[in-house]
Amino acid sequence: MGIKGLTKLLGDHAPGAIKDVELKSLFGRKVAIDASMSIYQFLVAVRQAGGDSLTNDAGDVTSHLSGLFHRTVRLMEMGIKPVYVFDGAPPEMKSGELQKRTEAKAAAKAAAAKAVEEGNAELAEKYTRRVNSVTPAMTADCKTLLRAMGVPVVEAPCEAEAQCAAMAKAGLVYAMASEDMDSLTFGTPILIRQMWAGARAGADKKGVKPMTFNLEAALSGLDMTMDQFVDVCILCGCDYTDSIKGIGPTKALALVRKYGDLSAVINALKGEGKYSIPDPFPVEEVRELFLSPKVADPAGLTLKWGEVDEAGLKALLVEQSQFKEETVTSGIARIRKSMKNSTQGRLDSFFKPVPGAAASSGGTKRKGGPGGKAASTAGKGKAAAPKKAKK
Repeated sequence: MGIKGLTKLLGDHAPGAIKDVELKSLFGRKVAIDASMSIYQFLVAVRQAGGDSLTNDAGDVTSHLSGLFHRTVRLMEMGIKPVYVFDGAPPEMKSGELQKRTEAKAAAKAAAAKAVEEGNAELAEKYTRRVNSVTPAMTADCKTLLRAMGVPVVEAPCEAEAQCAAMAKAGLVYAMASEDMDSLTFGTPILIRQMWAGARAGADKKGVKPMTFNLEAALSGLDMTMDQFVDVCILCGCDYTDSIKGIGPTKALALVRKYGDLSAVINALKGEGKYSIPDPFPVEEVRELFLSPKVADPAGLTLKWGEVDEAGLKALLVEQSQFKEETVTSGIARIRKSMKNSTQGRLDSFFKPVPGAAASSGGTKRKGGPGGKAASTAGKGKAAAPKKAKK
């Protein structure tokens, strides 16, 4: 789900943080990709005429493999070095959100069946798209596919977005790609959205471009510390706690600016008596999930793009999934060619990064709260500035 209304909030108050880019401008860059989000997108987007998912002879869905294979080949052809990061076990505080999603899918499945009975194909398609789920078997096949393509796979201990953000902050990758705006709340210096749309054939002619979000520019535009930004995001509504009815993004921003931090905001709202505050509303616990999430130490990760396992790819895609062999063979040739072309480096690879180039506690400090004291918490929520060197 991400953070409700964050894109519009940044567009209104920190427009300099958002930029449309050409996908080819990411040539030579390493990009960490939220794998589960991408696989779900492929399940929705890759469908046959008539609205059905792609399947093999046994009836197993293969849309995710088709989308992942073709789009990854396209990224590599454009000189981008993808790293796919998979979710681990979700934090306990996310269980309520996951339950809501399960119930919503069940309701959509029932609505789709009813629409089919009534002969309403358009409505049936609408609800069917909401039923898609990424199964453990699909995830396992995607990992097999990527490794056979020679693409690095990282298995996060918890949230993939948090792991991607940690890798970007550490300089292991240039940016992360996801549609979830909570990627910024986890502290990624640069977030890329709509990357898959930009990778489609003919995207340039249609004017479809990826969007980048720069965290340092966002904090500067909002005139906030990273801690305050996280507080605003929690108030907007996130996966870890219920939102407060009547508090939208603009109101959340105004409240944190007025009172300085989330704890003070909650106390003030309770005093007013106009708002129904969820009970519990675990401020410190949710903050901790964003500011100190459970991740694998990036220093212990080695990203390596290897040779294509042609036999492995054909076993998975041709024999198991019934893809056309000529299509897979062509894809393999494109991957190998892209690997040769990727030896050409970016111009900025000749420059070394500046040591310690990080924004202190997320940039400019806004003074707020009683007595005009700075609302930031020392040593927490640092946002790394994007490095200029090739990642």
